Amino acid sequence: MRIAGHASLFGVADLSRDVVEAGAFAAALARRGGGIRMLFQHDPARPVGVWTSLREDAQGLAVQGRLTAGASAELAALIADGAIDGLSIGFRTVKARTDPRTRLRHIVEADLWEISIVTFPMLPGARLAVLPPDRPLAPATGDLARAARQMAALISVETSIINEKDFA
Repeated sequence: MRIAGHASLFGVADLSRDVVEAGAFAAALARRGGGIRMLFQHDPARPVGVWTSLREDAQGLAVQGRLTAGASAELAALIADGAIDGLSIGFRTVKARTDPRTRLRHIVEADLWEISIVTFPMLPGARLAVLPPDRPLAPATGDLARAARQMAALISVETSIINEKDFA
């Protein structure tokens, strides 16, 4: 199962009164690259897949990933049924400031460690969606079959671009 969503939204207060600012994850993403773990309920004993794309966009921390088949069959079923759809970040605050008027803590830099699939996210808008599965093409021969494969490849690229824009 492939999933995507926003694990954090910039400028939005979560339930603990934290507000992540744009650019807060840039250093961690550059330093860790693909080393950000996908966990279930922030449990380090429950890795459930891998994040294949992590980037900051205008909205927040956009993520795409895939669940590992054997490790997460039950979780995939819960996600498919809509029972679980939250995302939550595990991080260490590097730089923050508290607004004395609103008492909101603005996180300017965060050392991102993991992103979890959760039942109840601290940031209610941090949600995931299921992406369409990758489907390999059946081998075929002849000019018509070659044209069909080329058309399918173009459709797949266009779908990926549309999906990225939906979560950008």
